[in-house]
Amino acid sequence: MIRKLVTLLCGVIAPVCWSGVAWQMQALAAPVQYPNMASIEQYMMDRNAEIALAQNAAPPSISRDAEIWVLGAKGYEAAVKGTNGFACIVQRSWAMVFDDPEFWNPKIRGAMCFNPPAAQSVLPPYLARTRMVLAGQSKAQIMDSMKAAFDKNEWSAPAPGSMCYMLPGSPVLVAQDPFNHMTIFLLPVSTWSDGTAAPPYRGE
Repeated sequence: MIRKLVTLLCGVIAPVCWSGVAWQMQALAAPVQYPNMASIEQYMMDRNAEIALAQNAAPPSISRDAEIWVLGAKGYEAAVKGTNGFACIVQRSWAMVFDDPEFWNPKIRGAMCFNPPAAQSVLPPYLARTRMVLAGQSKAQIMDSMKAAFDKNEWSAPAPGSMCYMLPGSPVLVAQDPFNHMTIFLLPVSTWSDGTAAPPYRGE
């Protein structure tokens, strides 16, 4: 049975912010379905633009010395070597819960910087999930592989003290993700990653 880890945004046990994007708000406003994965090219970014976006997730005093990951054809690659234990990355749509209708939305970009405990405990399952996605595995196959890894303690719930920067400056929404042992904090944004305007936040 998957344990349910309750996390808080600003303290207590293993505070983790693991979304950094407003896909939930987009789903509420425009219920577009993405039943299948798009071509890999649609999820890619210009390498320099991806590095810059990842670094923007945290204050420069942190991100300038952090390890920066960018998406490659087979998975994420370390583009910038870090020295402070932080890891900055731009997550794609498959970071969401498996039954989310936006799971394959190629427009989603979620920049975040993990602190050292989160870089060691939260980031690895996402990197593994990405490798499975780009290898062409189905949702069911990915779920089975990830569950087996958790059951064998290859991965664990977020380590105590885990958190990530998303530079929040807007209302914070909360959703539970028991499969990945965490609580997800969602941040409304004014524009999507492709530059189009997002619907106004109505406080739902």
